[in-house]
Parts: sequence; structure tokens; C-alpha cells
Amino acid sequence: MSKKILFIDSNHPRLHEMLIEQRFQCDLFYDKPADELKKLIPNYDGIVLRSKFKITAAIIDSAPKLKCIARVGAGMENIDVAYAEKKGIVCVNSPEGNRDAVAEHALGMLLALFNSLIKANAEVRLGKWLREENRGIELCGKTVGIVGYGNMGAAFAQRLQGFGVKILAYDKYKTNFGTEFAKESRMDDIFEQADILSLHTPLTDETNYLINDVFIKQFKKNIYIINTARGKCLNTEDLVKNLKSGKVLGACLDVLEYEAVSFEGIDNKEIPAPLQYLFSSDKVILTPHIAGWTKESNIKLAEFLAEKIIAVLK
Repeated sequence: MSKKILFIDSNHPRLHEMLIEQRFQCDLFYDKPADELKKLIPNYDGIVLRSKFKITAAIIDSAPKLKCIARVGAGMENIDVAYAEKKGIVCVNSPEGNRDAVAEHALGMLLALFNSLIKANAEVRLGKWLREENRGIELCGKTVGIVGYGNMGAAFAQRLQGFGVKILAYDKYKTNFGTEFAKESRMDDIFEQADILSLHTPLTDETNYLINDVFIKQFKKNIYIINTARGKCLNTEDLVKNLKSGKVLGACLDVLEYEAVSFEGIDNKEIPAPLQYLFSSDKVILTPHIAGWTKESNIKLAEFLAEKIIAVLK
């Protein structure tokens, strides 16, 4: 009997095509409501999802056949991974698929901020030709601190090669990972030397609001902050406080703590004051959680994940 896989979220067709080639039964139920999906899950050997649905301990307990939970993308915060693994269920994701996209996006945002590209573009279109007001700063000679040195952090370090920067990388859960691209460092070294902080951590209880006022004030220099990880890893109110004081010189944010669970919009009927400030500030560049959202990554995410599901369920 073929293994059955339930697809909860939409994804690139290449994913289920590869699984069908291996004789898996793939049921694409993207539009079914959560209550109906919960009733279906016990019938499946595997689940494929993105972010709109949470896999809780109760759901896991209801699914005795379940052997694999697969997340299209990197973050696993919507899955109770520890409980799943305790029950013998393998949880897989595909950060290899969008690491290049995230790294390129982070670099693009930083260069755009340093050279006032967004502001200058808008001004020229309004007939304003302001050169001195848009004088940029160079990345060359700066020190970049990378916090979280997994797929995304390492890819960003690689993309920074050729810009003449010093790269310090910290990861609480890794050792001996220093490469030609980045020097393995203590967090104290980053606090002491960094001009730019780039965050590449998953969202966990430990990293929720990791970047807050106390954290920011430990930097010796005034800094720039890049967040392409998860919105709730950074306290927006504290960021705004430090943007206003000048401790944070600018920010590149692809993610916001106000995002809906599915990442498909802002989860607020009224825009909170910190977010209003970000919207109005020319020291901030914002994008709608698209750092890993390229045409190429869409395919790569699917292919890497398909290979992992096949390895588990075959």
C-alpha cells in the first residue's frame, strides 16, 4: 500500500510531482478549513505544510500513522518538534532551498539603505535631484556581526566576500565553524566591534525578543540592524526607541513581529505606534517577508524537501 501524504499549504508542484514519482499518494487539500484538516490528519503517513497551520501535541496524538512532518522553508516554530520526535515522528524542513535568496536579499537591503536608493529613486521621480542629501556610505571597512550561523547566516557571510568587510559570526549551538568567510566569535566580540548586526536565528522561546533595548545598548558603536529571520526575534518598540536616539542608525526588516501566523499580512486592525514609525522613517527599509521568496527558491525548497520526505518514508 502506498504511503499517503497530506498537503495542507500550497507549494511548488515539483514537490508532489517528485513524491508521486516514488509512488506516494499526495492529497492536495490547500483550501480545507483547520477543523476539517484535523479530522483528516490521522489517515496520513506524512504532512506537508508551510505556516498557516500549527501541529500541536494534541494533533500528533490523534495521528498514530504519522511518520513525517515536513515544513516547506526553514522555520519550525509552528510544529511541536520535540513532542513529535518523542513520538517517533521525523520532522524535516528545507532551509537549503532559500538560503541563497535570503542572503542576496539581506545584502540588497543593506546596500540600498547605505546608498539611499529607495529615497533617491522616489525623489527623482518627483523631479528632485538631491545629491548631497543622498550621499551614501560604503560597506568596505565595516565589521558585520552575524548571529546564527546556519544555512542563512553562512550564505550571507559568503555573499559579503569581495566587499572588504570583517565578518564575526556567533552561534550558541555550534563550535569550530569558522571559515574563510567568517571568524567564529563570542557575542562580546560582536558587541565590541560590529557596525552591522544581521540576525539569522530561528524563533524559539530563547530567541523571542532576543534583540531588545538591553541587547542593543551592549554595542560599543552605533549600529545598523538587518532582520531576515523572524519578526518576533526583535522587539519593535525597543528598536524604534534606539532609532530615535541614534543608537541604531538604520534597519533592514524583511520580517515584522506584527505579521499574521501565515506571514500573509499584518495581524493588526490598527497599526501600532512602533510600526507607524517604521513606515514613516527613511532610516528603515521594509519588505513583506520575501527574502527567501524567489522563483528559484520556490523550486529548490520543493526539491530539497521531497528528497528528505522520500528518505524518511521509503
